[in-house]
Amino acid sequence: MTLYADVRVSRGAFDLSLDLTVEPGEVVALLGPNGAGKTTALRAIAGLLPVGAGRVALDDEVWDEPPRVFRTPDRRPIGVVFQDYLLFDHLSALENVAFGLRARGVEKHAARAEALRWLGAVGLASYARSRPRALSGGQAQRVALVRALATSPSVLLLDEPLAALDASTTLHVRAELGQHLNRYEGRTLLVTHDPLDAMVLADRLVIVENGRIVQQGRPTDIARRPRTDYVAQLVGLNLYRGTATNTTVALTDGGTITLAEPASGPVHVAFPPTAVSLYPEPPTGSPRNTWPAVVTGIEQHAHTVRVRLDATPTGPTTLLADITPAAVADLHLTPGQHLHATLKATEIHTYPS
Repeated sequence: MTLYADVRVSRGAFDLSLDLTVEPGEVVALLGPNGAGKTTALRAIAGLLPVGAGRVALDDEVWDEPPRVFRTPDRRPIGVVFQDYLLFDHLSALENVAFGLRARGVEKHAARAEALRWLGAVGLASYARSRPRALSGGQAQRVALVRALATSPSVLLLDEPLAALDASTTLHVRAELGQHLNRYEGRTLLVTHDPLDAMVLADRLVIVENGRIVQQGRPTDIARRPRTDYVAQLVGLNLYRGTATNTTVALTDGGTITLAEPASGPVHVAFPPTAVSLYPEPPTGSPRNTWPAVVTGIEQHAHTVRVRLDATPTGPTTLLADITPAAVADLHLTPGQHLHATLKATEIHTYPS
């Protein structure tokens, strides 16, 4: 059975219009900046917020279709994991997991036995009697996950499930969550603003900006062919729009880029910041893409340094370059510094805009 969600919600000046599907065994990540409408969509699918128009259904089982149908959350076969887990502080881990089963009419002893089995599946059987405040962030996340899964939901809704974890815990818990999602046969909708969570956990990405879907597809396709500045920033690419004539692209915002292969018509131009090199003087050999540039920002990124540049009027207005800390020292980089940027034409990707 397929989850269909045609969600239309208006709140003041904000208008959400979202149309998506999730297939059995599929993990779909709803990805977007804060305020894009991701959590509003999840709450509508969960039944915590009625849609103003549209339709939410599991195949022909309609959950919400105003004004005729509205099923409350307890009448939808869903499991939900919230950002802050929302565990019951006065209940043990065992009773937290058993709660959903008991709410669905399972006898107390049977519910506790099933809850203990689920805690054992995530290595927390020895914490069955522990209250939430005695658990680490990673342990609490696992309790919240198995509480959602224990009722065998048809749909699993995850709202920023790793956001509350510290960096040292996230890597392990993300991998563990991925294993559970691989085994889960239902439909999973993951709401996140973290591109790494989305890329690692999801089969398909749905990118939302300002209440609208701007791009969707497999993570690898999204990463190779971003269509908005937000998506390009997520996947770490320089992205521009322009018109190609043979091997020259006239950029919409000014400047030109030379391609290794000819193209024609309106195109997106994308390339990684690692394809950009910086020099204090004009480089020898006359590379095809060389522009005078001014440093506008310097940021540490893991083991590299990301440099923001302005290469107008002959090149892009905003240009990102990733260089090593040693190169930063050699160039004596400071904001406002004048340099020369080169771009390898062989690392440029173009596709129709």
